[in-house]
Amino acid sequence: MDRFGILFRGVMGGQPTGPQPTGAETIQKLCDRVASSTLLEDRRDAVRALKSLSKKYRMEVGTMAIDHLVRILQTDRSDTEILGYALDTLYNIVCNDEEEEPEENQQKQEDDMGAQFTDKFVQEPENITLLLTLLEEFDFHVRWPGVKLLTALLKNQCAQVQGIILVSPMGVSRLMDLLADSREVIRNDGLLLLQQLTKGNAAIQKIVAFENAFERLLDIITEEGSSDGGIVVEDCLLLLLNLLKNNSSNQNFFKEGSYIQKMKPWFEVGDDNSGWSAQKVTNLHLMLQLVRVMVSPVNSPGATASCQKAMFQCGLLQQLCTILMATGVPADILTETINTVSEVIRGSEVNQDYFASVNAPSNPPRPAIVVLLMSMVNERQPFVLRCAVLYCFQCFLYKNHKGQGEIVATLLPSTIDANSVSAGQLLCGGLFSADSLSNWCAAVALAHALQDNLTQKEQLLRVQLATSLGKPPVSLLQQCTNILSQGDKLNRRGSRVQTKVGLLMLLCTWISNCPIAVMHFLHNQDNVPFLTGQISENLGEDERLVQGLCALLLGICIYYNDNSLENYTKEKLKQLIEKRIGKENFVEKLGFITKHELYSRAAQKPQPAFSTPEHMLFDHEFTKLVKELEGMITKAVLKSSEEEKKEEEVKKTLEQHDSIVTQYKELIREQDSQINELKEQMTLLTSQNEKMQSTITQQLSQIQQHKDQYNILKLKLGKDNQLTGNQTDAAHVNGLQPEELSQLREQLEDLQRQNQLLQTQLTEKDSLITSLKTEGVPSAEGSTSEVTVLQREVELLKAQLQSQTAEITKLQSEKQELLRGSETTAAPGENTEKIAELESRLSAQTAETLKLKGEVKTLLESRETMEKDLASATSTAAIAQAEQSKLQQEVQESKKEQDDLLMLLADQDQKILSLKQRLKDLGETIEDEDDLDSKDQFDDDDEEEEEEECDE
Repeated sequence: MDRFGILFRGVMGGQPTGPQPTGAETIQKLCDRVASSTLLEDRRDAVRALKSLSKKYRMEVGTMAIDHLVRILQTDRSDTEILGYALDTLYNIVCNDEEEEPEENQQKQEDDMGAQFTDKFVQEPENITLLLTLLEEFDFHVRWPGVKLLTALLKNQCAQVQGIILVSPMGVSRLMDLLADSREVIRNDGLLLLQQLTKGNAAIQKIVAFENAFERLLDIITEEGSSDGGIVVEDCLLLLLNLLKNNSSNQNFFKEGSYIQKMKPWFEVGDDNSGWSAQKVTNLHLMLQLVRVMVSPVNSPGATASCQKAMFQCGLLQQLCTILMATGVPADILTETINTVSEVIRGSEVNQDYFASVNAPSNPPRPAIVVLLMSMVNERQPFVLRCAVLYCFQCFLYKNHKGQGEIVATLLPSTIDANSVSAGQLLCGGLFSADSLSNWCAAVALAHALQDNLTQKEQLLRVQLATSLGKPPVSLLQQCTNILSQGDKLNRRGSRVQTKVGLLMLLCTWISNCPIAVMHFLHNQDNVPFLTGQISENLGEDERLVQGLCALLLGICIYYNDNSLENYTKEKLKQLIEKRIGKENFVEKLGFITKHELYSRAAQKPQPAFSTPEHMLFDHEFTKLVKELEGMITKAVLKSSEEEKKEEEVKKTLEQHDSIVTQYKELIREQDSQINELKEQMTLLTSQNEKMQSTITQQLSQIQQHKDQYNILKLKLGKDNQLTGNQTDAAHVNGLQPEELSQLREQLEDLQRQNQLLQTQLTEKDSLITSLKTEGVPSAEGSTSEVTVLQREVELLKAQLQSQTAEITKLQSEKQELLRGSETTAAPGENTEKIAELESRLSAQTAETLKLKGEVKTLLESRETMEKDLASATSTAAIAQAEQSKLQQEVQESKKEQDDLLMLLADQDQKILSLKQRLKDLGETIEDEDDLDSKDQFDDDDEEEEEEECDE
C-alpha cells in the first residue's frame, strides 16, 4: 500500500478511520517526513506528495516546505529523481500561473505570493549558486525544471538574481550551454531564460555576446526556417534585441563579426506574398526591428554610418527596397519596412542616392519617392503608414543637399513636366488640399527640403502658382500666407489648428536665416497685420499654440531683417509689437510653444510617433529650430535701440579685431612658410657644406702627399747639384766653337731681358694686389673688373713663362750640341772659360725662371684671394647667382689654360728624354743627366702647384 495514502488517513480496506486531516496538517506531516526520514525512498515519496499539493496549497507548501526542499537539493545530489521533484515543487511555489485567467484581485495575490517566496529563496545567494550547479546535470528531469525555476526567479526578482549570477564564477557560461543542448525543449526554455537574464543588464549582455551568442542564435534561426520559422525564431530574435538594443559594445561586435551580412536572407520574400501567417508577420517585424536597432538615430553617428555602409554593401538595403515596392505585403510589415529603410538611409549619402534611384514596378515606372508621397497625401491610407512615409521622406532629405535640390527643382517652372507627377506637385497638392493631415504632412515635408539650405530657400521663392483662371499667378510664399489668413473658413476647429501649425512651421523654417525670404514675406502688406492680430487676440487653449507660432514668425522677421524695407525695419517692427501686443505679452506667447506637451514628445526622437492624427502638431527638426531661436528673438525684442547700437558697435569692434587677428594670422602663416623655406635651404646648404668639407679634406691630403713628394725631390736635387760640378769640369775639357758661344751669349742676354721685364710686371702686379688688399673691395663690379685684369695679366705671364721655358730648353739642346762638337776640336782649352761663363749664366737664368714661377704662383694666389673677396661681396647683392656662374666659367677657363700648360711641360719632358736617348745612341756618356733630372723636378713641382690651384 502507498505510504502517501496512510498520511491522509483515508479509506483503508474500505473502512473509514476518522476525520481526514486538513491540507496544512498533511503538508506539515510531509515536511516532517522529508526532514526525519533516513531512507531515500521515504524522502522521495514525501517530496512527490508535496509536488502534487504545491499548486492547490501553494501558500502552505511555500511557507512550510521551502527550506526542506532546498536542503534536499543540497544533500540528495546523487538521486536525480528526488532533485526533479524538489525543483518542480519550488517552481510551482514561485511561478505565477499565466495559463489560466483568474480575476484581477486573485492575480494580484498570486503575483505577490510568487514575489514573496522568491525573496525568501534569493535571500541566500548560495541557493542561486546551487541552482546554477544543478543545471550542469545532463539528466532531463533535473535540467529542465532547473531552467524553468531560474526563469521564474528572474521574472519575479530580475535585478537581484542577475547580480548573483553575474558574480558567480562561470554562471553565465553555464546558462549559455543550454543553447547547445540537443533536446529542443531545454534549448527553447534556455532561450526564455536568457531573455529574462539579459533584460536591462549591459554587463551580462556583453558576457553573453562574448560567449558566441550571435553565432548560435543566427544558426538556430536559419535551422528553424528564418522568417517562416515558428515561435523559436521569435524567441531568438527577442534575445538578439535584448543583446543589441542600447548596447554600443555589442552592436560594434555584431558589425565587426560580419553578422549584418547574415541578416540579408531573412528578407528574401518571394513573389507570392499571399497568405502570410501571423507567426511570419511577427518574425519579420522583429527582424526589421533588429535592423533598426543597428542604425537607430540614438546610436553614435560613427557606428550608425558604418552599419549603414555594411547594409548597402551586402545588399540588405536593396532587399528591403524590394519588399517596399512589392505587392501583397501586409500593411504592418510594409509600414515597418518603410521605417527601417528610413533609418538605413538617414544621413548616408550613398544610401540616399541609391534610394533616389529606386523605381516602383509600375507602367510607366515611377520613382519610389513619388509612389510613397502619393500614399502620404492620400487620406484613405492608414494613419501609421502615412506617418512612416513622412519619416522616410525626412530621412531621405536629412543632410542631403543634393536631394533637397532635386525636390525643390520639381517645383520650378523650367522643370515642370505636364505628363508626369513629380514630388513637388504632390507636396503642393497636399499643402492645399481639404485634408488637414495632408496639409500638415506636406508642409513638414517641404520644410525638410529647406532645412539648413539657404540656396533652396531662395530658389523656392521663384515658385509661382496658378490659383484660378483669369487671375495672375501668386508665389508659393504668398499662397501659404493666404491660406493662413483664410483658415477661419475651415469647418472643423481641430483641423484648422493642425493646418495653421503646419503652414507656420513651414514659413518659420523657410524665412529663418534667409533675409531675402524675410523681405519677400514683409513685402506683402497684409502679413504683419495678420500676425499682430493673431497674437493680440484672446483665443481658446487650442489657438494659443497658433499664437505662439505667429509670435515666432514675427520674431524671425525682426531677427533676420536686413532693414531693406523702410516700413518694416527692425526698429519699426519692435515699436509695433510694443504698441499692439506688448513686449511681455509677446514673450509670454512665444514661450508657450516649448511648454506644450506635444512639443516635448516630438523633441524626444526624429520619428513622428503619434497616437491619433489630432496629436500630429510638432516636427522633431522644428523643435530644434524653436530651441535655437527662442532666446535670440526674446533678446532682440526686449532690447532698446541704444543697446542695439552699442551691440553693433561692439560687433564692429570685434569684427575689426577679428580682421586684425586674421591679418596677423596670415602674416604668421607667411613667416612660417618663409621659415620653412629657409630651413630647407639651410638643410641643403649644410649638406653642401659637408660635401665641400669632405672634398677639402681629400684635397688637403692630396696636397700633403704632393708636399712629401716635393721634399723627397728636393733631397734628390741636392745630390744632383753635387754632380753638377763634375759636369762643369767636363765642359772645361770639352771646348766649344767661338761662333756657337757668341750665339749662346746673345740668347742668354735675350732671356735676361725677358726675365727683367717679367720681374717688372710682377712687381707692378704685387703693388696692385697690395693696394687692393689695403683699400678693400669697393664693390662687386669693381672687384670683378680687377679680377678680369689680373686674369689677363696672369695669362700673359703664363705665355711669357712658356716661351722662356722653351728658350731654356733650346739653350740646353744647343749646349749639348756644343759639347758634342768640342770633342772634335783641336784646341779644346780655348773655349773652357766661355763654357764656364755660359754655364753660370744658364744657372742664373734657371734660378730667375724658378723665381718667376714663384711670383706667378703668388699672383695666382692673390687672384684667388680677390675672387674670394668678390664672392663675399656678391653674396649680399641681388645678382649673386649670375656672378657665381660667371666666376665658375672663368675658373673652368683657367683650368683649361692650366691643362694646356701642363701639356706643354709634358711635351718638354718628352723632348728632353728623346735628346738623352740620342746622346746615348751616339755613344756619349751623359754627364749632365742629374742636371736634366733637376730641371725635370722643377717642372714636376710646377705641375703639382698648378694642379693644386685648379683644385682649389
